[in-house]
Amino acid sequence: MNLSVKREDLVDYELGGNKWRKMKYNLEAATQQNHNTLLTFGGAYSNHIYATAAAGKRLGLRTIGIIRGEAHNPLNPTLQFARDCGMQLEYLDRTRYRNKTGPEFIESLRKKYGRFYLLPEGGSSTLALKGCAEIIEEIDENFDFICSACGTGGTLAGLISGLKAQHKAIGFAVLKGGGFLSGNIQNFLQQANAESSASWQIKTDYHFGGYAKTKPELWTFIEQFKKDFDIPLDGVYTGKMFYGLFDLIKTGYFPKSSRIIAIHTGGLQGNLGFNKN
Repeated sequence: MNLSVKREDLVDYELGGNKWRKMKYNLEAATQQNHNTLLTFGGAYSNHIYATAAAGKRLGLRTIGIIRGEAHNPLNPTLQFARDCGMQLEYLDRTRYRNKTGPEFIESLRKKYGRFYLLPEGGSSTLALKGCAEIIEEIDENFDFICSACGTGGTLAGLISGLKAQHKAIGFAVLKGGGFLSGNIQNFLQQANAESSASWQIKTDYHFGGYAKTKPELWTFIEQFKKDFDIPLDGVYTGKMFYGLFDLIKTGYFPKSSRIIAIHTGGLQGNLGFNKN
């Protein structure tokens, strides 16, 4: 068995690995449409909020982050970085946040903030799939399986769209109740007219209690992984994915001759929220 790691975390720390892939063509579209404001959604420790704020600062764009839940004071490291980049932070209670994609709510945001380019939560959109599919193009070795952490399903959908029939994709849900991700991915692929004959599935047993929730055994694994391979992982996404992947290997899930590519999607900034670095 052979396991290789595609180090998307080395592409750009601030833009967050796969978040840059998701934003690449969205930022291009925003520029072509002469937008000067980006508005997006996310949780208090969101890699996407962090990356959008960084991108806005670099490109000279106004950024607005609609944050799920109550105001945090003092700000955690993620939100402090976003504010330092110039992002305007607004908070939305969890009930209203669930309806954030409704047309009436979006219209209310336009009335409040003016014209803006809307980036979906997590950056997942049809343009995001196009960017994530380019990850496959950069892999120059043969493989049977490709694995990625899964939050909204956008990255995995992009990967699937770039695969060939002999490939298999495995997504590791990082939030509790991740069964809905299969539907998300199907919708993303349909909306992007991205057909793929590759097989794929979502593993939902490695969420460690839910999104941004962890347990001591996860941090023990992350610390040992760093010692063994000199690769840092985060507690929200990549730590859970590699924990799950190693568990599948240990229990004989993969044929012995398998060639596996694991995508390190970045997100290391999230460790600051757990007082980890």
